[in-house]
Amino acid sequence: MKTIPFLTGACLAATLALPAAAADLRIGLADDPDTLDPDQSRTFVGEIVMASMCDKLVGIAPDATIIPQLATEWSTAEDGMSLTMQLRTGVTFQDGTSFTAEDVVRNIERSRDLPESRRKSELTSITSVTADAEDRVTFHLNAPDATLLARLAARSGIMLSPEAAEAAGADFGSAPVCIGPYAFRERVQQERIVLEKDPDYYAAEDFHFDTVTYLPIPDATVRLANLRSGDLDLVERVATSDVATVQGDPDLAYAEVQGLGYQGIVVNVANGTGAGDHNPLSQHPELRRALSLSIDREALNQVVFNGLFTPGNQPFAPGSPWYDAETPMLVRDVEVARALMASVGVDSVDMTLTVPNNPISQQVAQVIQAMASEAGFNIQIQALEFATLLSSQTAGDYQADLSGWSGYVDPDANLHQMVTCEGGINDTRYCDAEVDRLLNDARSATDPVLRKASYDAARKILDRDQPLIYLYHPTWIWGMEAGLSGFTPYPDGLIRLSGVTLD
Repeated sequence: MKTIPFLTGACLAATLALPAAAADLRIGLADDPDTLDPDQSRTFVGEIVMASMCDKLVGIAPDATIIPQLATEWSTAEDGMSLTMQLRTGVTFQDGTSFTAEDVVRNIERSRDLPESRRKSELTSITSVTADAEDRVTFHLNAPDATLLARLAARSGIMLSPEAAEAAGADFGSAPVCIGPYAFRERVQQERIVLEKDPDYYAAEDFHFDTVTYLPIPDATVRLANLRSGDLDLVERVATSDVATVQGDPDLAYAEVQGLGYQGIVVNVANGTGAGDHNPLSQHPELRRALSLSIDREALNQVVFNGLFTPGNQPFAPGSPWYDAETPMLVRDVEVARALMASVGVDSVDMTLTVPNNPISQQVAQVIQAMASEAGFNIQIQALEFATLLSSQTAGDYQADLSGWSGYVDPDANLHQMVTCEGGINDTRYCDAEVDRLLNDARSATDPVLRKASYDAARKILDRDQPLIYLYHPTWIWGMEAGLSGFTPYPDGLIRLSGVTLD
């Protein structure tokens, strides 16, 4: 595991080895991204980097509405069985090849067919994609899909250079080629990712830096120290304990917005070596419910986050139109937790909780460890670099992980792929046929009332089985140099650099 040192101005300049005249924006990330292949990636920080490198068919506005990007307009057939998009013309990939409707066809086929793709379960409603003209494409569906447009505003809608993707195969993420304001230049694992401006980008005039450098610094205190010393220009996920410091520093500016996602505990139900008789949590939903009942979410929010986050018990925050009010927040109840444990014949459980190797995640785990011990859970905390944690989670080499999801504008993206039997990132391997049916019904329902009814019914089953134990909903918090202008906070937490300048 590589230690990230405090970077002085001289050391940082030497490390990056950028030309003296370059206008470089330096961004501190909370983790090191996984692959920069949108079909394989799953980390939030990876999506932050891709937001400046890879355009999508559609984007989102700060109010979370869908807006044009590579598609300038679209329409859904009256029967809901197809979606037609008009594409932006005169657009080139970063390798100089032209973007056409046929490239959309090839991208969707890759997302569905690449063996390593995590996007497959997101695109199951698509039966085929046809290029109707150079600048028009139609998605043909097996059923109406209320989620598809929002999917195309996320990783499934990123357009890669088909030539580069086919040449690289599964290794595409090591040197990605997209359509975007900044092209990939270099990556040093766990040290830096450098992008350089693409002068041929169709809206290049809106982007004002020659290069953008992302530096993974897991410790929020170190990230902020580098920002205050001038070695970074912008940092994401400022610690809640440092909010007053940022707000009180005249050399810094502050931004925040309520996020769309959640954090919680991912329990290995049936995935690989981490499940089985040696992991009682995988065998008994009663124990998962007991663990959940042992945690005081409001106290956790106050102790770790100074009350700035939102306690939660489901993927949708209170106040969201998708929140299931009939499944309210759990009140900590150690006695009921002990009774659930007794119902399966145990009075204590030994378990390992794997957490990202940053101080805040470890503090969360320590609070949970102390609370759960009163119910009989003996928790050993294991800290791993985040990409390593996710790799082990995918492989099933874990009992329970402290992890979460940054969130998307459509509720399907925050639930379906994590809990359905063939979900692309269902690392628990939880599988329930009724949950699958309900969540698939929610995808095809165009009436929001019917969609919510399906989500509520699925939520009640998931609340009983607890493959994911939801804990809280983060607020995205950024700190930046006071001279940074034009930054707009988005509820998905991504950093968008259109119109951003630095004095």
